[in-house]
Amino acid sequence: MTADISEHIRTSWQVPAYEKTMWLGKQHATCIIIPVINEGSRIVSLLTRMKDLNVDQASDVIIIDGGSTDGSLELERLKSKGVRGLLLKKGPGKLSAQLRCAYAFALEQGYEGIVTIDGNDKDDPEAIPRFITALEEGADFVQASRFLQGGVAENTPKSRDFAIRFIHAPMLSMASGFHWTDTTQGFRAYSRKMLLDPRVAPFRDVFMTYELLAYLSYRAPKLGYRCIELPTIRRYPKGEVPTKISSVRGNLSVLQVLFKACTGQYNP
Repeated sequence: MTADISEHIRTSWQVPAYEKTMWLGKQHATCIIIPVINEGSRIVSLLTRMKDLNVDQASDVIIIDGGSTDGSLELERLKSKGVRGLLLKKGPGKLSAQLRCAYAFALEQGYEGIVTIDGNDKDDPEAIPRFITALEEGADFVQASRFLQGGVAENTPKSRDFAIRFIHAPMLSMASGFHWTDTTQGFRAYSRKMLLDPRVAPFRDVFMTYELLAYLSYRAPKLGYRCIELPTIRRYPKGEVPTKISSVRGNLSVLQVLFKACTGQYNP
C-alpha cells in the first residue's frame, strides 16, 4: 500500500473480491486498464494494435476480467502482447464492479494516472499516447469523443447516436457544468488525485453496472477538477453490434442511472 493511501482510507473502500491471475510488476507512472468478458478475437485484435503502437513502452497494460470462459486470455499470449497484469473479478457486479477492482489495484500499486479502454476493439488505441500526455500536463479527467472535430464515429447505431447527442451528453453537461459531447464511452483517463478524493469516493457498492461512468462525468466537474475531451476514433463493426447493453431493459437502465447521477443521488 502506498504512502498516500492510509489504512483508514483503504479499509473504507468497498471493492469486490478479485484475484491476481498474473502480475509482472509496475514499470511506468500510468497504466491502461481494459475491462473484458468473453471478448474473443476482439481483445486479441485490440492488444495486437496496442503492441504495434508500442503502448506498453509508455504505460503498463492491465486487464480486468469479469469471468471470461472463451479462452481469449491465455497468459503466454497476453505476455507476448505486452500485458503486465491480469485480474479476475470474483465478487458480484458488472462493469463498474470490474473497474473498482482494477482502480483499487492500480492506486495501491502507486500509479499516477489510469487510462481505461474497452476490450471490444471499437476504440482506436492510437489516441492513448495523447491521453497519457494530457494526464502528465495536469488533466484529471480525459474523455474520448468521437463527435469532436478530428474524431470519427463509424457505423454507430442510429438510436445510440441520437441518445448520446440529444439525451445523455446534454443532461450530463447541464448537470455538471462542463460541456460534454460523448458521455457513454468507457475510453477515458483519470488522475490519481481525483480517484483518491473522498468527495469522489468511487469505491462504493452502489457502483455495480454503468453507474460509475455517468457519476464521474457529473461529479468531477462539480468539484472543480480539470476535465477535457479528446477526439478519438470509434468504429462499430457492420452487422451485429458488440455490446453488453440489451436493447430495451439495458437502455432503460442506462437512462435511470443517468437521472440518478444528474440529480446527485450517487454523491457520497
